[in-house]
Amino acid sequence: MFKSGLVARAGLLAMATLTSGVAMAQEARSEYNMPPGVTEISREVYNLHNAVFIVMCVIAVLVFGAMAYSIFAHRRSKNPKPADFHESTTVEIIWTIIPFFVLIGLAIPAAGTLIKMEDTRDSELTVKVTGFQWGWKYEYVGQDYEFISMLASDSNKARQLGSGIDPKDVPNYLWEVTNPLVLPVGQKVRFLITGQDVIHAWWVHDLAVKKDAIPGYINEAWTKIDEPGTFRGVCAELCGRDHGFMPIVVKALPETEFKTWLAQKKGVDVASLGKAPPVTEAVPVATTTETAAAPAEVASASATAPVEVAAATPAAAPAAAKVLSKDELMASGKKVYETQCAACHQATGLGLPPNFPSLVGSKVVNGPAVEHIQHTIKGKNLMPPFGSLSDLDIAGAVTYERNSWGNKASVVQPSDVAAARK
Repeated sequence: MFKSGLVARAGLLAMATLTSGVAMAQEARSEYNMPPGVTEISREVYNLHNAVFIVMCVIAVLVFGAMAYSIFAHRRSKNPKPADFHESTTVEIIWTIIPFFVLIGLAIPAAGTLIKMEDTRDSELTVKVTGFQWGWKYEYVGQDYEFISMLASDSNKARQLGSGIDPKDVPNYLWEVTNPLVLPVGQKVRFLITGQDVIHAWWVHDLAVKKDAIPGYINEAWTKIDEPGTFRGVCAELCGRDHGFMPIVVKALPETEFKTWLAQKKGVDVASLGKAPPVTEAVPVATTTETAAAPAEVASASATAPVEVAAATPAAAPAAAKVLSKDELMASGKKVYETQCAACHQATGLGLPPNFPSLVGSKVVNGPAVEHIQHTIKGKNLMPPFGSLSDLDIAGAVTYERNSWGNKASVVQPSDVAAARK
């Protein structure tokens, strides 16, 4: 009867704790606890976590306390003659019914939250998320804008062996990207999540979104962010050698600022939207050295190094009217190469064979300029297409590759790139 009483009290305390779990979950955030997040769903998950944790702690204290008491109070030296009873139907029923009700008490709120997490209806914006080795492609469905997000170049340089860079000196080391996903505050955003090559998983814990990105299959999720800010996540599926180097960054902007940001990226006259407030967190409008995302699908599954692909503007800039000098093209091309190409082909041009060949003495680099340009625009094998870069950026990068590391080939003008696009 002692044991049955303890079990009964444990069940009652657990149920009482569960009913007050939501209130207790509002306690001050601790560095030892999971974050409450910035969405309604994330806070519900946080409250459920706290409630379940408290129930587990109460049950653990009671069960292990009863065990400790029994071991001490009924030790052989004190009770040399053991009891001879065999079983108790009452006890069996009690310790079956009480856990049943505890589980039901936990399952009802958990099921309600899970149902909400899967309800993507009435979304105001849809973003398609495609994982690839090793980065993310984001497409604003119906908005005619997409881009690729990779590990930031300073983190990518610092992580290399022998880089000589102290990671402590790199802001948000391994947590920063070339282009964050920008979302509006207060709008329900639906995610369509898939994979390009192998299985990835898109996970941002502050949003309570974690979904597998499976090639050939689309998973759905949604979020509605309550406050502006920057929220970081990672790929949560072991997807290959550089799995740990494909972070996720989400920037939440007020709705008016988001509209301004999106209009700038699409090349729309912001004034046509009416008087817009300054964009405080949006990525600046691209210059000739900021480049657009590759619109085609990204590398295949066999890639073994991170692909530093395109950055931010959606439309290629028109070709420059004047003829640029070799020095001007080399200076511009070096910036583009170091930002977009060096992660795979290295700053020395030696590449990462066999997947990313050396550009030193390359037949493509030293061959006909038009073939080199088209190779850059359309991509080949594991190299993604860079056709969304401006004519000036492509001309500079191609010229830089054709006249560096001992290569001595022709200079390419923006007009040559424009002609190659036709």
